[in-house]
Amino acid sequence: MEYVHLGRSGLKVSRLCLGTMNFGPETAEAESFAIMDRALERGINFFDTANVYGWKTGEGLTEQIIGRWIAQGGGRREKIVLATKVFGRMGEWPNESRLSALHIRRACEASLKRLQTDVIDLFQMHHVDRESPWEEIWQAMETLVHQGKVLYVGSSNFAGWHIAQANGVARSRSFMGLVSEQSLYNLTERSVELEVLPACAGYGLGFIPWSPLAGGILAGDYEQANGGRRASPTAKQRIDKHRPKLEAFQRLASEAGIPCAEIALGWLLARPGVTAPIVGPRELSQLDAAVTLLDRTIPKEVLDRLDAIFPGPGGCAPEAYAW
Repeated sequence: MEYVHLGRSGLKVSRLCLGTMNFGPETAEAESFAIMDRALERGINFFDTANVYGWKTGEGLTEQIIGRWIAQGGGRREKIVLATKVFGRMGEWPNESRLSALHIRRACEASLKRLQTDVIDLFQMHHVDRESPWEEIWQAMETLVHQGKVLYVGSSNFAGWHIAQANGVARSRSFMGLVSEQSLYNLTERSVELEVLPACAGYGLGFIPWSPLAGGILAGDYEQANGGRRASPTAKQRIDKHRPKLEAFQRLASEAGIPCAEIALGWLLARPGVTAPIVGPRELSQLDAAVTLLDRTIPKEVLDRLDAIFPGPGGCAPEAYAW
């Protein structure tokens, strides 16, 4: 396993990040434990979750599952970089969501309890909160860092100017600020190349792509996904929208003799600025399949053809759209 720094920090993380969103809703606890154990066996030390995962308001089911796995001991907690998120609704009262100082501090305490740990390695804002000033947000985060309950702070689903604004205010407070951004990025969705990736590079943030297989449609079985029991109306619309590209993608994978999922993940790993794509397996075999791609280098001619099939925005802003 290769390890890289998370942005400008000294923290080293594996080139793949284990996403846990399926733990509970899709994957039983025993299988979730097996997946996390296998991740450690394969050298994956970066685990990502969120307080809202499990999708029952206020329950934090996925964090609870991870906490019970950690509680087994055997050095599990010491071996992983544990990331979770704050923003989503955790109750029905007014201050049980978003990024007020009150909710940030209460959410952190609740996550620590569910995860059965005394520190969150990477505490990520799950979304930008336009209603809370950065001075308030950073004051809360600084308190958590000073208390030893949080080590690093990251963002998720931020625009480029949000990253600039956040780190500008953090710098004025002599605080480290954001060290990572987690955004949607895959062959079918490349808009982050305009401003988010350049902002991450400029401010020293690691970049963590989520949904690297576009909800499964880049795994090569999009027709099955279209009629499968897990297919949502949104997924079906996405398939219909990208059908000609997906068909061309499958032909390319067949000609290259490389599975579609490996090509899609390999493309992300080869992109400038990408730290660790998030893989979110529902079962053990899916994790094993994801790890095997690390031993494969996608040929340049295949990467070039991918750009032709799934063209990006043309580079970073403003050159992508201006003279």
